[in-house]
Amino acid sequence: MSTPAGAASLRSATGFGRLWTAATASAFGSYVTVLAVQVLVVEVLDGDAVDVGLVNAARWLPYLLVGLLVGVLVDRVRRRPLMVLTDVAAALALAVIPLLAATGHLSVGAVMAALAAFGTATLVGDAASQSFLPRLVPRPLLGAAHARLGQADAVAQGSGPALAGAVVSVLGAPLAVLVDAVSYLTSAVLVATVRLAEPRADRAPGGSARAALRGVRDDVVEGLRWVYRHPTLRPMALSTHVWFACAAVTGAVLAPLALRELGLTAATLGLATAAAGLGALAGASVGVRLGRRLGVGRLLVALRAGTGLAWAVMALAPAALPASGDGGAWGGGAAWAVFAAGQLLLGVCMGAENPNEMAYRQTVTPDRLQGRMNTTMRSINRAAIVVAAPLGGLLGDAAGYPTALLVAAGVVLLTAGAMAASRLRGAHLDDEHATADSPGPG
Repeated sequence: MSTPAGAASLRSATGFGRLWTAATASAFGSYVTVLAVQVLVVEVLDGDAVDVGLVNAARWLPYLLVGLLVGVLVDRVRRRPLMVLTDVAAALALAVIPLLAATGHLSVGAVMAALAAFGTATLVGDAASQSFLPRLVPRPLLGAAHARLGQADAVAQGSGPALAGAVVSVLGAPLAVLVDAVSYLTSAVLVATVRLAEPRADRAPGGSARAALRGVRDDVVEGLRWVYRHPTLRPMALSTHVWFACAAVTGAVLAPLALRELGLTAATLGLATAAAGLGALAGASVGVRLGRRLGVGRLLVALRAGTGLAWAVMALAPAALPASGDGGAWGGGAAWAVFAAGQLLLGVCMGAENPNEMAYRQTVTPDRLQGRMNTTMRSINRAAIVVAAPLGGLLGDAAGYPTALLVAAGVVLLTAGAMAASRLRGAHLDDEHATADSPGPG
């Protein structure tokens, strides 16, 4: 949490309040969609864990296909107009799902196609937003800014799934997705009213098509070199890639575990997932303070290990079911409580980790490389989801959902150990000038 002085400075940062409100609106809707789509696949379309994994993979497939090129685009154009256009495109892509449901044409394949289009829009929009923030907020206040954004996201995470559970129960999963579509349109209007004179990228005019392609290739390579030759960004990136692969495995099996093995309903699953929002709010509130006191590197190691423990706790939830195996809508109470406790711990770790990681990597990266740095890391992260989500579904269906969770937990714990052995352990949020020993761009 920022200090009072930091908070005052954030309030005086022109446009940050509107950007914060826009991010909060879209985050709120997104948590509704996360639950609604899972229930849609499992209960409405009678899908299994593999189907859930495929749908999750489709959402992130654009990162694998064009993610690195998007980074070049973001660094070559003004970022705010790009954010507005992609918010509108995301809303239109989501609106397709209830439309197909109303006309009787909804299928797992159709949901995958809609989410792939949605993923393309959010890929560009998120890259532009992450690269826009350092232009809007002074770098010493990036940690405080990300903490504020994280707190808002945590509130959305806490209330979104609970509301989604109620909406799905009353109106059905397809209609719940419309909440997210409206949230993206709201975000577009708010971002459009942010006033900031953005500089144009300094690019040489004209040239042949071959020269243009060579320029794009060189820009992509420059971004890759910056991330994977940097002494602290490299271990951060590699460990995060593994985390996303493991998160994809858990994302494919958590809904089937809760709905089928624990017997939860959409409403009680939403309430359990809301515990992650409460944890994220607590984590985001103290994360930056802990990062400055302990060092961002040491804190990230501890939080990564905590994530593995959270997944292990959720894997134990079936053991808390009544002896009869029928726990009803609440999983017998104890099973729901164990599942919710794992969600709470997961939320704390993610809420504290995000502002520290984002502020650190944006602080050590120059403005002209922000887009490529962000999309390089995000693209490989989401590519890991594309590969791991279907495999996670297969593992869950073959070996059991708790086993898949325990495998993911074990891998993440090993990753935390590797982080502790790297130079990332000594990273601090004030490392802005610590890049002299890192490779120069290009």
